[in-house]
Amino acid sequence: MSDALTLTPLPLFPLGTVLYPGGVLPLRIFEVRYLDMIGKCHKAGAPFGIVSLTEGSEVRQLADATSRNARPGSDGFAHEAFSTIGTLATIREFSVPQPGLMVIRCVGAQRFDISRREKLKHGLWIADVTRLADDPSVKIPDDLQHTANALGKLIKSLQVRGMPTAQMPFLTPYRLDDCGWVANRWCELLPIQLELKQRLMQLDNPLLRLELVSDILERTGISL
Repeated sequence: MSDALTLTPLPLFPLGTVLYPGGVLPLRIFEVRYLDMIGKCHKAGAPFGIVSLTEGSEVRQLADATSRNARPGSDGFAHEAFSTIGTLATIREFSVPQPGLMVIRCVGAQRFDISRREKLKHGLWIADVTRLADDPSVKIPDDLQHTANALGKLIKSLQVRGMPTAQMPFLTPYRLDDCGWVANRWCELLPIQLELKQRLMQLDNPLLRLELVSDILERTGISL
């Protein structure tokens, strides 16, 4: 496929969340291992990778033999593990409100698959990755139109409350006629387990992703 391009190496940011293509993610960065990385990415206009943690915490911690949640890694810090499929993040807003703190707003781009990973001496992960194809554009079928209608109502309610466009949880244009876009935005909002969010993000079929989201919405009554 034409989009199956390899990035070598890509700096990674393991987090307890899932970034979807087209999604918005604000971050406050204070760890040394990420301050330099984010600064370089911003200066070069280069992306970094968001991957979902499966073990460990977002903030690097020393391994504690008495803690059941922090088995030691080879470097004496708590072991970290993360999903092999993540999402490229591009920095849209960047500020340094005080020394040792960066505040950024990033946007999800293409998904990627990790082929090789390496942890550097300061705890920063880098990886060789292959970019995965974007979701194909699929029109929302009639039986799933309620999912788009409910999302449209939510967007409208935020606008009526006077929320500035820059603070909206979604970027314009609002593609309420597209299966992948609507499914992704609901996946970001729904209070579902991280593992399920990751599985939904990894699906290559946006129509199937929206069908599963519709099931969740109907079970919770959100879209009724």
